[in-house]
Amino acid sequence: MIVRILGEGQYDVSDDALTRLNELDAAVETAVEGGDEAAFATALEALLEGVRTVGVPHALDALDESDLILPGSDATLEEVRDLLSGDGLIPG
Repeated sequence: MIVRILGEGQYDVSDDALTRLNELDAAVETAVEGGDEAAFATALEALLEGVRTVGVPHALDALDESDLILPGSDATLEEVRDLLSGDGLIPG
């Protein structure tokens, strides 16, 4: 799966890593629902760091479409609230 972090780039992430990323995504969703800015910032950074840790940078010269697009680390709670679906940022 190819995951794009806006403003940063794409990462190849194995399907095996999705369970852990979904846990991190749930923390982002909980913080957004609660309107907790501090928890949101911490949870978003943990999610993005999780992608960076389990993923491998996608080839820069590849023109492959991303399977998932995540906001950058500078995204606001309101911006992420607009992106959330019923499944969070990462479906599943």
